[in-house]
Amino acid sequence: MEWTDVLGIVAGICTTASVVPQIRKAWKTKEVEDVSPGMFATLMLGVGLWVIYGITQNDLPIIVTNGASLALNSFMLYLMIRYRKKK
Repeated sequence: MEWTDVLGIVAGICTTASVVPQIRKAWKTKEVEDVSPGMFATLMLGVGLWVIYGITQNDLPIIVTNGASLALNSFMLYLMIRYRKKK
């Protein structure tokens, strides 16, 4: 494995894990009013496009890390819908 592969995997793990504290907080407090749905939707579009790019390049680290990121961000979006307060 090349050092650039390791670098890509570590970068992917960091960006994928970055949403975990927000998910944990939303799950625990059931409060999501301060979380931007637009930001998460844009982020999900971006990582979805990265997955497609990874597939076209046959780049497993990009596919796996961005696929995991897409799943985690989808779960966060679900929490935002589930816990949003009705106006």
